[in-house]
Amino acid sequence: MNKACALVASPVKSAQLAATELHESLDWVPLEEAEMIVALGGDGFMLQTLHAMLERRRIVPVFGMNLGTVGFLMNEWRFDGLVDRLQRARPFRVSPLTMTAVTIDNEQFVLPAINEVSLLRETRQTAKIEVTVNDRIVLPELVCDGLLVATPAGSTAYNLSAHGPILPLGSGLLALTPISPFRPRRWRGALLPERTRIGMRVLEPAKRPVSAVADQREIRDVARVDVAVDQMRDLTLLFDPEHALDDRITMEQFIS
Repeated sequence: MNKACALVASPVKSAQLAATELHESLDWVPLEEAEMIVALGGDGFMLQTLHAMLERRRIVPVFGMNLGTVGFLMNEWRFDGLVDRLQRARPFRVSPLTMTAVTIDNEQFVLPAINEVSLLRETRQTAKIEVTVNDRIVLPELVCDGLLVATPAGSTAYNLSAHGPILPLGSGLLALTPISPFRPRRWRGALLPERTRIGMRVLEPAKRPVSAVADQREIRDVARVDVAVDQMRDLTLLFDPEHALDDRITMEQFIS
């Protein structure tokens, strides 16, 4: 391999067996010395790997191979020809979101999200949320089960399940998608430029508690959540030319 490459694997048995096989056949370096990472697992493990890089503040390209369930962010698992695949791989840049959440006890949390930030009701009562766009109130009261902000990379995940739009990579857009909206009756979401600042204030947060989730990390009992794209920390995913992420996202629009 031309670049110093580290190998990481999900704890599931199939990924661990594959990692053992690869360790014996190629030269690998520790994570702190890597110029590139090969990740073995599923989409959840890929998100963990990307979040770990954001936390370390040392970001390098990642080539994933699927040994999980869906593997939308991964390439096909194959043992042979890995060096050639890494040399031919196409890079795709993904800009993460930054979620700033303030709880009803005035605790503040700042977390990154690669797929989406979602607000979810915690009890049987619906949530009531005021929504602002660039500090302008656009929805004084959204009554719903929740609300999410999705990136193009995450638009085919939870966002699509909530009937949100699929966003092509490079579209420069975010999807603002309600979850089971009740009022306003006709509002089904919005497409916003990626530089938009989105604010979500929970109305009656003690009576109608809401949690905020940045990918896989949850903050309970939030009073306000602000979301914006982090333009300073792009992530790079690597894909086989015949298995590129932009093509997969585009073709998802034609799957019935």
